Amino acid sequence: MGNRFQVKDRFADGAQYIDGQLRPGTSGRSHTVVDPATGDEVLTYELASTADVDEAVAAAKRAFPGWSGATPGERSDALHRLAAVLAEQAEDFAYAESLQCGKPIKLSTEFDVPGTIDNTAFFAGAARHLQGQAAAEYSGDHTSYVRREAIGVVGSIAPWNYPLQMAAWKILPAIAAGNTIVLKPAELTPLTSLMFAQAAKDAGLPDGVINIVTGAGRDAGEHLVGHPDVVMTSFTGSTVVGKRVAEIATATVKRLHLELGGKAPFLVFDDADLEAAAHGAVAASLINTGQDCTAATRAYVQRPLYDAFVARVAELMETVRLGDPFASGTDLGPLVSHAQRDRVAGFVERARGYATVVTGGEVPGGELADGAYYRPTLITGAAQDSEVVQSEIFGPVLVVLPFESDDEGIALANDTPYGLAASAWSRDLYRAGRATREIKAGCVWVNDHIPIVSEMPHGGYKASGFGKDMSAYSFEEYTQVKHVMYDNTAVAAKDWHRTIFGDR
Repeated sequence: MGNRFQVKDRFADGAQYIDGQLRPGTSGRSHTVVDPATGDEVLTYELASTADVDEAVAAAKRAFPGWSGATPGERSDALHRLAAVLAEQAEDFAYAESLQCGKPIKLSTEFDVPGTIDNTAFFAGAARHLQGQAAAEYSGDHTSYVRREAIGVVGSIAPWNYPLQMAAWKILPAIAAGNTIVLKPAELTPLTSLMFAQAAKDAGLPDGVINIVTGAGRDAGEHLVGHPDVVMTSFTGSTVVGKRVAEIATATVKRLHLELGGKAPFLVFDDADLEAAAHGAVAASLINTGQDCTAATRAYVQRPLYDAFVARVAELMETVRLGDPFASGTDLGPLVSHAQRDRVAGFVERARGYATVVTGGEVPGGELADGAYYRPTLITGAAQDSEVVQSEIFGPVLVVLPFESDDEGIALANDTPYGLAASAWSRDLYRAGRATREIKAGCVWVNDHIPIVSEMPHGGYKASGFGKDMSAYSFEEYTQVKHVMYDNTAVAAKDWHRTIFGDR
């Protein structure tokens, strides 16, 4: 990884980024970022107080007139510069992301960081293409057109599973549209969000456009969401917390965007390519150690392929290499914390009472004993209404269930409260097409599962939330659509006035 920066030196001034400067929090409470691969301390910092949130929102409010008044071209140029700075600092970002999350360095290097750079480049272009309906004389007597205007200060909350990418998904569409933002990252993983804000300053973005407050959800997070000067909240996280965010935001009539939990089905029809489906299931269930809201968690396999699929997935899972996230040969790193590992282990232990653990289902010992590791786990024999099928585990656990007819398979795929992502595996165009139409999810892949692109939207159905990240569709969240209508007649007493007073 070359010359890795020293985290404690890099953030010696604190883990709050307000009005272009790092500073310590003033809550009087501290938090420690821990390397989940070793249990070692990475950084201890002071958490944000409600006063820190107030200062960050005030900074964003001060910056808003200038930033929203910049031309789309000026905002685009700034984001292009940011993409270049991120590319120059890619190695540091990958190192910090793996250090705080436990991600294998190959995932940070080949997925998280380049994905963020690409997203930045995309929104640099999108900033110049805010779309609206064509100006025209729709009434005959007036010219109408649509303006897309920045809405103000956005207060967003990002999760710990993809700290860098989630920060970018929150920040980029907001600022590309001319808003300013205060982002609260997860206390566990603040490093790359702070680095992203610093990179933006290096790229010449004005102070106050991007602010980061690192504090507890019940204090800093709730205060940010309820702040009277915050006009919109975007939250990514669990459905339970999302409901609380919605309660606070709606009490102050804020615009709200929620990307919540998932329990993605992986639907394998009997004409699918077995080898492709088995490889896809292992990759899609284990990405980021399963800590991905779109990860494949429920594989439904049509009966003729079921036994072969289970055997092949188990075989492939047993080849997955757990180890040091910074070792080039490591496939699977630890979970983000020991608490998260224990939560995942609890699901599996309870499942032993009603299902079969085919492979995995254990905490490794030896050199990995101090880390938050858990072996890739395959479960069969669970009922559709069981906990491991219905609840979001957020770990390296795949449950496989059989189905008979296509109707049954699609019905089972839809039978959870969630609807974020899904995949269908078939060589039959019409069969796959039916699945894409009838599965209730914000994204349905065919013969693959996980890839995302900046040009396409990400967001869910049902308890997985509403609104879109990425793509031009995200501007629906971050702009105010205004209809402007000009009279073209210069007539004082218009014909429609008679419906209010007078005669024709």
